[in-house]
Amino acid sequence: MNVDLLVIHTTRLEACRDFYAGLGLEFVPERHGDGPDHYAAVLADGSVIELYPATRRPETGYLHLGLTAGRGSLTRVAGRHILTDPDGRTVVLTVP
Repeated sequence: MNVDLLVIHTTRLEACRDFYAGLGLEFVPERHGDGPDHYAAVLADGSVIELYPATRRPETGYLHLGLTAGRGSLTRVAGRHILTDPDGRTVVLTVP
């Protein structure tokens, strides 16, 4: 089994997009039918991370997310970095 989709609902959509984009995710704006405007990033393995506004659905609560940066995609030093997104979620970023 693989994870192929992760959706984060947030009241701070633009701030979260900026935070995760700063980790190397490349978001594109999307909208499906009558749904809300949101952002999606496709990872190297084809899985997708989406950021949705917390409107009809509540904000995603506590989440501990681990990401590994692509080689050369960040200016951070190699190693493990424990970060916090704008909503207070823990993000463990591994830089090879």
